This record gives sequence, structure tokens and C-alpha cells, in this order.
Amino acid sequence: MLGWRLVVSAILIPLLIGIFYLDARGGSAAILLLVFAEVLVIRSVWECADLFRDRSRKLQLPAMFSCAAAIVFASWIPHIGEQATNSADLNFVALVYAFTVMLLCASEAGRFRGPGGNIETLGTEILIVSYVGVLLAITAQLRWIAGHEAGYLVLGSLLVCAKGGDVGAYTLGRLIGTTKLAPNLSPGKTREGAIGAIVGAGLCGWLWLQFATPMFNTAWSPPAWYCSVIYGCIIGVVGLIGDLCESFLKRDAGKKDSAQLFPGFGGLLDMLDSVMYAGPAAYLLWTILPLATWLN
Repeated sequence: MLGWRLVVSAILIPLLIGIFYLDARGGSAAILLLVFAEVLVIRSVWECADLFRDRSRKLQLPAMFSCAAAIVFASWIPHIGEQATNSADLNFVALVYAFTVMLLCASEAGRFRGPGGNIETLGTEILIVSYVGVLLAITAQLRWIAGHEAGYLVLGSLLVCAKGGDVGAYTLGRLIGTTKLAPNLSPGKTREGAIGAIVGAGLCGWLWLQFATPMFNTAWSPPAWYCSVIYGCIIGVVGLIGDLCESFLKRDAGKKDSAQLFPGFGGLLDMLDSVMYAGPAAYLLWTILPLATWLN
């Protein structure tokens, strides 16, 4: 299993870096990232629907695919065309999300043939579209939150901190973990591992923002070390909660993994859970903390 993880990681990580590199050179519209995000959202919706297929057999997959993809596309609307802006904008995301909820409600009303399970099906559809579409759409806005030139510095900070937290949790949990954190959701997680997640994410936040910032632009100064650490620690905490929330969805559905995308990795949601859940937190932190020193 470890061998498969190393092989898959050796393929996925360079592929991801290549996509980001090409997209960064393609301009502020980030079309390549849009295509990548739409692939992620379609696959993630399918995995979520697959989790609940035994409970909600009437789920409208085409409608959910369309709604979630539209919400993600809404993140790009302000950044495409002659009136494109280089700053983050969630207005279209909120508007499109409202229309997707309206569409799903109207669709279920049109399919109504009698009492029994209709509200549960509608609730599941809205949950899936919200969980996948909205979280990914807000995460995508990190591409522009500090200016398009810093897009991958910001996105990189989220990825590095969230995955650094995962590594810290796994490492400290294996070494000294004894006290269960949430045994009903994730029996393998410990409180000691949770501390490792916070420490690992905080350290990664400081390292990334300290050394990667001048690599993106030599004129940019890294943020204060304590801001970087605070940012990383918060991402670590929220990412850990995101991991537990995805475990909640799987456990309630009676599944161990969201799907078997790659050997040893489970499904796409199993890889994205902490990153996707921490995306809105990262958006807020880049808004309120003095991290983008080049904009001050």
C-alpha cells in the first residue's frame, strides 16, 4: 500500500505542479484552472452521490452535475472578458448558488408523485451541491484574492498548510497518539495527532510564506512570522475538522472511502476534504490578516 502511495504521489504531484505552472503563465483568466476545477467538481459530486446511492436512489445526477459546475464557473465570471477584474468576487457565486437551490426545488416539485422520501432526496441534492460546489468555488477565488500574480502563492499556502497538517497529525498520532479524538467518526485520529496537525500546519505556513513569497516576486516581502504561523495553525484546525466532516458523511452512509480513485488513496474527496473545507477559512484569513504585504 505504501508503495502504491509513493508511485501515485510521484505522478500526481508533478502533474499538479505542471497544471499550476501553465495556468499561471496563461494570464489572469485562469482558464486551465477552470477546466481542472470543473473536472474536480464533477468527480466529487459523483463520489458524494455514490455514497448515498443506497439511501437516496432518486438523486438527479445530471442536475447536480450542472448545478455544482455552474457554481464553480461563477467564480470565473468576474475574471473573463473586457470587464475582467483581478480581485476576488463572490457575488456571482452567491447568485448562481441561489438559482441552483431554486432549480433543484422546482425539479423535485415537478417529479412529486406522492409523500415519501422527496424532502430527503432534495436535502441530499442541496447538501452535495453545497458541499462540493460552494466550497470549491470559494477556494478557487484564492487565485485572485491577493492579485492574480500571487494566485499560486495563495493557493500553494492552502495546499501546503492543509497537507502539512495531515502529515503532522499522522506522524504525531503514530508516535505518541493514545487518546481518541472522535472514535465514532474516525477511530484512527487522536488528540495528540490533532496537536500534530496544528503544529505541522503552522510550521508549513511559516516556511511557505517566508521562502516562497520572494520566489514569486523578489520585490515582495514575506508577512510577519506570527501572521504566517497563525494562518497555518488555523488552516490546520479547519482542515482537521473538514477531514472529520467527510468521515461523518462516509460513516453515516456506512462507507469506508468515498470511492477508489487511486490505490491506497481512496476517493478524490478523501484527498480534497481538508483542502476544500479549509478554502473559505483561507479566503477569510487572506482578507483580514496582513499576509499580502505587496498590496499594502
